[in-house]
Amino acid sequence: METWKEFEANELTHSAAHHLLAIYEVGLEYGGWARVSDIARELSITRGSVSINLRALRKRGWVDTDEYHMVKLSPKGQKVVQTVMAKKAVVKAFLSNVLNVPKPQAEIDSCKVEHLISQPTGEQLVYFMRFLVSDDPLAKQVLVRFKSF
Repeated sequence: METWKEFEANELTHSAAHHLLAIYEVGLEYGGWARVSDIARELSITRGSVSINLRALRKRGWVDTDEYHMVKLSPKGQKVVQTVMAKKAVVKAFLSNVLNVPKPQAEIDSCKVEHLISQPTGEQLVYFMRFLVSDDPLAKQVLVRFKSF
């Protein structure tokens, strides 16, 4: 198998993930809807860039638009955002709480990784983190041993 090609097979690009997250963030202030200019401001890019990217998001069924050119996450887009946010949170927690990566670097690295790992891998990482933060004496011992390694 040519593993390196799997990177390109990912339906969700880094840019698309950030556009969806920006729509979500802006939409929190405006009842779910966002203007192109607000999305552009959130991402620090031009309105033209946002408009171009919105076409791809709409084509994938991740966003809806209205007659006033307002943008809203579709139910499918909401699921994508929830998945991205959950994976990012668990990766960030793993990096900072287990590997002791400084929080600013863990934020950057989790952003880079969150949309690249598969759903099953993300779920396994959640299970592993649940074990590590549980009251299981072995989990506590693993963390102590790792930190002193």
